Amino acid sequence: MCLILFQSAPASNPLLQFGPILLIFAIFYFLLFMPMQRQKKKQQQMLAGLKTGDIVLTSGGIMGTVVALNDDDTIVVRVKPEGVKLQMARGSVASLVNPEAKS
Repeated sequence: MCLILFQSAPASNPLLQFGPILLIFAIFYFLLFMPMQRQKKKQQQMLAGLKTGDIVLTSGGIMGTVVALNDDDTIVVRVKPEGVKLQMARGSVASLVNPEAKS
């Protein structure tokens, strides 16, 4: 009978086995999560800095001028034709419109 003896390989460091996985998570964090957090923070600062007279664009595509800021996290926006006012959630504002860019 032929008996073959296999020599077992020495155990490698467990940190080396998890290294590629940790590297992938680090790449995802720096390429995906950090920019999303920055964008969310910038959006929150924009919403907190809204004031009467700002021209805003909502996430629904409505463009208007802020007439009033209410305490219950809503705003009143005047849209064209003049005199039409809409009350909406402050969070529905997607961006501020630069009046100089419209010219």
